[in-house]
Amino acid sequence: MRCPHCRHESDESARFCARCGAPLGGASGAPARPRDARAYTPRHLAEKILTTRSALEGERKHLSILFVDVVDSMRLAEKLDAEEWHRVLDRVFEILAAAIHGVEGTINQFTGDGVMALFGAPIAHEDHARRACQAALAARDTLRAYAETLRPRGISLAVRMGINSDEVVVGKIGDDLRMDYTAQGQSVGLAARVQQLAEPGTVLVTESTARLVEGFCMLADAGMHSVKGISAPIHVLELCAIGPARTRLDAAARRGLTRLIGRDTELAWLESILARSMASDGQVVGVVGEAGVGKSRLCLELARRCVARGVALYEAHCPAHAATVPRFAIRDLLRSFLGLSQTDEVDVMRRSVAEQLAALDAGLADAVPLVLDVLGVGDGAAAPSARSTADLAGFLRRLLRLRSVAQPTLVLIDDAHWMDPASHELVRELAAAVRGTRTLLLTNFRPEHRPAWTGGSHYHQLALSPLGAEAARELLDELLGSHGAVSGLAASILERTGGNPFFTEEVVQALVGAGNLVGERGAYRLATPVEALALPATVQALLASRVDRLGEVAKQVLQAAAVIGKQFDEPLLRVASGVAAPRELDAALADLEDLDFIRLVGLSPHPEYAFKHPLMADVAYRSQLGERRAQLHAAVATALEKLRADRLGEYASLIAHHWEASGMRFEASRWKRRAALNVANIKIGQHRRRPRP
Repeated sequence: MRCPHCRHESDESARFCARCGAPLGGASGAPARPRDARAYTPRHLAEKILTTRSALEGERKHLSILFVDVVDSMRLAEKLDAEEWHRVLDRVFEILAAAIHGVEGTINQFTGDGVMALFGAPIAHEDHARRACQAALAARDTLRAYAETLRPRGISLAVRMGINSDEVVVGKIGDDLRMDYTAQGQSVGLAARVQQLAEPGTVLVTESTARLVEGFCMLADAGMHSVKGISAPIHVLELCAIGPARTRLDAAARRGLTRLIGRDTELAWLESILARSMASDGQVVGVVGEAGVGKSRLCLELARRCVARGVALYEAHCPAHAATVPRFAIRDLLRSFLGLSQTDEVDVMRRSVAEQLAALDAGLADAVPLVLDVLGVGDGAAAPSARSTADLAGFLRRLLRLRSVAQPTLVLIDDAHWMDPASHELVRELAAAVRGTRTLLLTNFRPEHRPAWTGGSHYHQLALSPLGAEAARELLDELLGSHGAVSGLAASILERTGGNPFFTEEVVQALVGAGNLVGERGAYRLATPVEALALPATVQALLASRVDRLGEVAKQVLQAAAVIGKQFDEPLLRVASGVAAPRELDAALADLEDLDFIRLVGLSPHPEYAFKHPLMADVAYRSQLGERRAQLHAAVATALEKLRADRLGEYASLIAHHWEASGMRFEASRWKRRAALNVANIKIGQHRRRPRP
């Protein structure tokens, strides 16, 4: 049987293509019905996909793939009337679509009795594996409840699911939102195979997915399995439930947090602002820095010190997948204010809220229904309105002041760049309300975020930079240890990670996972030589999602710059990128500089820029298809020949490199000879100038 997607020849009995994982004709227990993605994709998701598709087509993407399949669908289809089976399947698809779209995943294919969903493309997300797992767990639980309603009618409904995280090449994205793709290696096919291994009602994940969700999800070892089309047995795990970790820092704490290094000055500054807040002069602080630079770690250290001194700590964490969930951050903050847990029973939460508010102030009794609604345990299901928002803002201001009177207070908003708009407006109210209270409102966010609560004499901003060379070496000593064999490796890691603590730790962890390093943290030994430092999937996903949030022109400019190299000047970039309009290029460069992708390093004779972080250049380069990179390398080589015409000998080697990368071997050989002649001439000149004895 020939696959309609990639034309690969598969066995007649196969349900999915062995190469790309696409469903094969006649594989389903029910007739496949054509479905238009526009009919079931939420409008905001459809708009995101269609407005960014031209910037996504023809790129490599690291993503997570979910396959869902109804167990024994042929038997169920034969047992039920066609109309009844149609209704059952429709409800199954509704449940799956709600779970998948709820975390901004996309359904790429209906397989007749199941779906294939993608997380991380066409909408890029740095936490794509977590989103896939959350969608699978939500769908599993809802489908179990639906299956219970069918059981009295003699219908035994169950699904099995499989998830894999790997790289694909994004193809054309059509007006109907259908995304063509080309699987890299076993990426999509492996997800389909893992789904077939799952028991009814369970979710299996591959080892690559498990590594990305460690701590965030509870997993159980499901053993080693032989899979058709893959030579070696694969290790799979069962996805059981959401794990205890809420943030990346929580997940890292399971391995043990490293000592905070190189932040003494920043901590001392925060302590001074804290002292002002504790003297009834409430302050607001925004800690701003690029991803992985240590914003959350710094805030955690201050929070620990506050708790040790008897300062009350209330906190909200803003995960990326909740950016579109109204009032998610405020709900988290309210739970913290009231000492509630997500696992508390509904009746316990209701009783606790009523008792605590009455103890604080008898006048807060009227706010109990509103608070319960925000917490999701109220009697009503009314959507947030302008009236309820104003009432909630008033309640939060009053609650903050009452807590502050009883005890000095630190309110921490972590990863505020992911905060939902409704919570954002309410935090702005809190920021204004801290004046005259013993409260420090501490927030952290990335440079591209522009919160509404900045400004005013009580607001302060701390720009957090990567670690300096000395502190970065100290961090690596803490991670690697002092064994002689790792000293050369440390220098390579320093150069590649650019002082970013998260990137540094992830590169070391990747080397441990690959078996290059053995031992324990702080005492590793080099087991096998490291030919090249791999880019950890966690870091790649984080940086790639930042690139994908750029405008189309800015992204085009960044990718062209990555082909030029770590440093580039404006005239060369203008020719290579194809963005000839000066205003358009200037605007793109201003955006990239403002968002901390690049930095200005020189002005004469032309503006010259460099990537702010070496790994960003790697990600921007790797995301492009080989054909596109080859075209850009050729464009750079041609531009260098024209723009450096007065210094061709000096640039001959660089021109040869770009011609070789473009696949033009003849041109590369010609420029290599010229470079060699230039070196020979320099040596001859030096010999002639050498003084005679």
